[in-house]
Amino acid sequence: MPTTVNAYAATAADRPLAPSTIERRDVGPRDVRIDIKFAGVCHSDIHTARGEWGDVAYPLVVGHEIAGVVAEVGSEVTRYAVGDRVGVGCMVNSCGKCVQCLKGLEQYCLEGNIQTYGGVDRDGSTTQGGYSQQVVVTETFVVRIPDGIELDAAAPLLCAGITTYSPLRHWGAGPGKKVAVVGMGGLGHMAVKLAHAMGAEVTVLSQSLKKQEDGVRLGADHYFATSDPETFTDLASSFDLIVNTVSAAIDLNAYLSLLAIDGTMVNVGAPPQPLPVQIFSLIPFRRSFAGSAIGSIAETQEMLDFCAEHGLGAEIEVIGAEQINEAWERVLASDIRYRFVIDTSTLANN
Repeated sequence: MPTTVNAYAATAADRPLAPSTIERRDVGPRDVRIDIKFAGVCHSDIHTARGEWGDVAYPLVVGHEIAGVVAEVGSEVTRYAVGDRVGVGCMVNSCGKCVQCLKGLEQYCLEGNIQTYGGVDRDGSTTQGGYSQQVVVTETFVVRIPDGIELDAAAPLLCAGITTYSPLRHWGAGPGKKVAVVGMGGLGHMAVKLAHAMGAEVTVLSQSLKKQEDGVRLGADHYFATSDPETFTDLASSFDLIVNTVSAAIDLNAYLSLLAIDGTMVNVGAPPQPLPVQIFSLIPFRRSFAGSAIGSIAETQEMLDFCAEHGLGAEIEVIGAEQINEAWERVLASDIRYRFVIDTSTLANN
């Protein structure tokens, strides 16, 4: 029988999240039931719940940075056992048959992967996310959290970590490469940590210098304020790779001017409005303008193992469920260093 669990749900685009309950499906032969211990707060949660990325089927429970412990496994599960430390990121299934899935790139499933929340599940229901006590996921979309990472610091790695790790790996961040990170927030701080651990020379490009001390502490070699026009003059044609993590409008052409020949600017932040790119920002230096989603399940596991090897986790502030709405407002005001994480044990008080 389905299990009823406590959650925090969005009931409309213009209303605060509120205590609620949702049903989790019974554990099937290949399913894993997870007791959620911590759930990270991602800017995507806010965009989605407030209808900024399209229509929403309310009520909706968001949250795709899930860290917890296996509570039950199906009869055919081979990868996990009760008590294992595990995580779930931004997707919970895919078609498994298309060319992308067969390549192990299920995040780019041609039929569209099934998102952890707001997606259409195999039974036609709307998927519900991690601001809840439990989740049931097929074992192939569950990852193992190494013992070297605390569960609360691991939760944001399931989105912020893999969203930045994947493009850094794909575009070859490493020794001899100059990498710039635009934005020093939830995604940006992980990009700095990861690029530094990969051996790249790391520069932060932020609106101001107020987080410079943090940036240097987390691995940045250089830190510049983009509010200073001289920054774009001084750094022209400097970088092999720019990772843009912000979810707000920026002057893309100004940032593209910072790329060296054959350099790439990859976007992982997703502002709701279209942004113009002038073709002559790209042609003269054979520059590339790209986007990147999350990584595959295999790459997510690789990222977690890399973080454990290098002692990396997210910089977090743990909150109770009753603080979620306040935390969202603080995310919008950039008043967090650098990721809120919900202690889901507080959902028992719903």
